[in-house]
Amino acid sequence: QVQLVESGGGLVQPGGSLRLSCAASRSIFGFYTMAWYRQAPGKQRELVAAITPSGRENYTDSVKGRFTISGDNAKNMVYLQMNSLKPEDTAVYYCNARFEGDYVRRDYWGQGTQVTVAS
Repeated sequence: QVQLVESGGGLVQPGGSLRLSCAASRSIFGFYTMAWYRQAPGKQRELVAAITPSGRENYTDSVKGRFTISGDNAKNMVYLQMNSLKPEDTAVYYCNARFEGDYVRRDYWGQGTQVTVAS
């Protein structure tokens, strides 16, 4: 069992920045891919960014060059730095931890943190 808690959301003007944090209840080093997803009202949850235990990063096209995912294994923390925010970035952002073996996959989710980009 991995418990995840997000923080750092809020209201920001277009072009502004926010940094989201995800605190894990246990070490995920070497076992979990960490990711940020987001979900806007009436829309499905979508992957925003992911980072593997080895440090490989992946981003959805709409945030490339603006968002950066990073982690601190010693603190069991994952971050999402969001720059040049746009109104379409408005959503609830969720931290995700995924374990994948040959025959099993487990996903753990945080409660979400609201990001609103508006003037």
